Amino acid sequence: MNDRTLLFLQFILVCMLTACDSEPWNNPHAGGEESLNIVYSSFSERPKHLDPVRSYSSNEYQFLAQIYEPPLQYHYLKRPYTLVPLTAEHLPRVRYLDAAGEPVPSWRTDGIAYSEYIVTIKPGIHYQPHPAFAKDEQGRARYLELQREDLKDVHVLSDFVHTGTRELVAEDYVYQIKRIASPFLHSPIAGVMREYIVGFDAFRNQAGERYRDQPDAWHDLRELVFAGLYVDDRYTYRIRIEGKYPQLVFWLAMPFFSPMPWEAEKFYSQPGMDERNISLNWYPVGTGPFMLAENNPNLRMVMEKNPNFHGERYPSEGEPQDRGNGLLADAGKELPLVHKAVYSLEKENIPYWNKFLQGYYDASGVSSDSFDQAIQFGSQGDIQLTDRMREKDIQLETSVTTSILYMGFNMLDPVVGGDSERARLLRRAISIAVDYEEYISIFANGRGIPAQSPLPPGIFGHVEGEAGVNPHVYDWVNGELKRKDIRYARQLMAEAGYEDGFDRASGKQLVLYFDTPGAGPGAKAHFSWLRKQYQKLGIQLVIRATDYNRFQEKMRKGTGQIFQWGWNADYPDPENFFFLLYGPNSKVQHSGENATNYQNPEFDRLFEQMKNIGNGPHRMQVIQEMTRILQRDAPWLWGFHPKAFSLFHSWYRNVKPNLMANNVLKYKRVDGQLRETRRAEWNRPRYWPLIILSGVLLISFVPAVIGFYRRERGTLR
Repeated sequence: MNDRTLLFLQFILVCMLTACDSEPWNNPHAGGEESLNIVYSSFSERPKHLDPVRSYSSNEYQFLAQIYEPPLQYHYLKRPYTLVPLTAEHLPRVRYLDAAGEPVPSWRTDGIAYSEYIVTIKPGIHYQPHPAFAKDEQGRARYLELQREDLKDVHVLSDFVHTGTRELVAEDYVYQIKRIASPFLHSPIAGVMREYIVGFDAFRNQAGERYRDQPDAWHDLRELVFAGLYVDDRYTYRIRIEGKYPQLVFWLAMPFFSPMPWEAEKFYSQPGMDERNISLNWYPVGTGPFMLAENNPNLRMVMEKNPNFHGERYPSEGEPQDRGNGLLADAGKELPLVHKAVYSLEKENIPYWNKFLQGYYDASGVSSDSFDQAIQFGSQGDIQLTDRMREKDIQLETSVTTSILYMGFNMLDPVVGGDSERARLLRRAISIAVDYEEYISIFANGRGIPAQSPLPPGIFGHVEGEAGVNPHVYDWVNGELKRKDIRYARQLMAEAGYEDGFDRASGKQLVLYFDTPGAGPGAKAHFSWLRKQYQKLGIQLVIRATDYNRFQEKMRKGTGQIFQWGWNADYPDPENFFFLLYGPNSKVQHSGENATNYQNPEFDRLFEQMKNIGNGPHRMQVIQEMTRILQRDAPWLWGFHPKAFSLFHSWYRNVKPNLMANNVLKYKRVDGQLRETRRAEWNRPRYWPLIILSGVLLISFVPAVIGFYRRERGTLR
């Protein structure tokens, strides 16, 4: 046998021996980490802003909220959503002042010119290790006076050899609020804050004038006075606002109000940093439980435990059912419970879903592509997991989101708008005809509940059961909601002068227009369904699909007629939903979020009263009056509140949907050993194709071997 024959047979033998290895071949993650205390997740869109003054999107908050710490946070387990201290010693103290700055009792309803929120933070909290804090032997900053040539060997942040830290102080929180007001940073909440924080515009103008000729340089905002901000001592600061605005405490739980050390901003502003992507948008600097260890948005993002984290304990109380659901098993344990989180780039749903089923991701949402594989409905319409999911011991959590999807009428339109009884009857008839229960079933896989008002479950003022029913659209029959009969809607049409859909005055069929941005996948079916809903009343609905910019222009100018819109809560307060219908927030007149341009003097009066009083019986009474006005006027088809479905593997613990909190990674726990075992079971290499192929190759080689030996023997003879 010659050397080539021997080598080939050795190769076949090695392949067959390799097939005996039981390790999965399809693991997309780094080897050797299978049993470690790591969370595996994904992201689908590259984060654009990791600077908390600019970021306002969920795909960025999944990183930011683990790194930065505002003074307050939401309790992970309690419902309704409850604010608790994070870096603060306690919830802010609030005091009220008159125009002369003298204290006013909190029970007074008049004479309050200002409110002051006094925040005291805990001592001993330190920032993550970072070059901005590095000092030399003489105590001087190592990297805050760099020149471009000093960066010739620097390509990523880790190329800086030295790091340091310092204590979190009150001035860092004040500095960040100054950044919100800066005219150069374009914070998305600047427009809201300027209405409330005293001296906001004056500070903004001062900064613009001071640094007008240096828009791209570092602006040392410590030098500038902000009339509404005070640093009382190392750990205490105050925010003074105009009048009363109780909702400010909710903003104090958002990354916008996280601390920003001036050293970090100065460090990143030095020449040559930005062109290397060494910036706050790429490398955040915080005090939170995690820090961003790897930022490769074309592949993966990696969070690792902050070695300087000040410590926090898993909550010891929650809702009554939490203990039975295992959510208090880690009560009192030091956070975070995992040491690392790996987020891989996944642009498509199907690859992510397949990897989740293989055990390579710990949790997953349920897209329309995978819904039938994961979810089935029982005989009573109850939601169940499919047999395949149960076999894998996959768990399901559902929650009604703090959001609403609705159809709005432009109240400036001469046909569907206005406060005439005729227009009001038309809107109410359409509200009955458009069957949102059917919409939820067809287009949302049953994931939603019909809305009765703007307020979703979990928001103060939302009323369950018969007391919360919109009486103009629904009846309460045998303990259940029942949409009013279409015959009643046609009766309303007749009362409005549109019998069978024809205008009594002109004799012409009523034609209405639905304005929408674009026509994506599934739009044809949606539009067809929508037309059929209006046809029940004899109305011809014309779809006017345009590009998004044109649609936005129609909304700004008030030239649209009917449209579909949605809103996700920024914070769990009824003000954050009712303001969508507050007259002074109209889109056409005031460029606000009131896209319908609805105006009702009584509703506006009640809104101004409601937003400044605390939750309690009086506020509930005002909310119910506001709700009755809206239900009667019907500026919206109330649409539905979507339901979120979350799947997770049995090794992924402490899962409870929290639609307000973003900093939830620290509460998660994984059983890495169980995950490794399950992955091995579900991803066993299939050896038989290789063995068969090896056998076929071996058999096909036999004639060549026999021929070789025959030739050798013939030569010897």
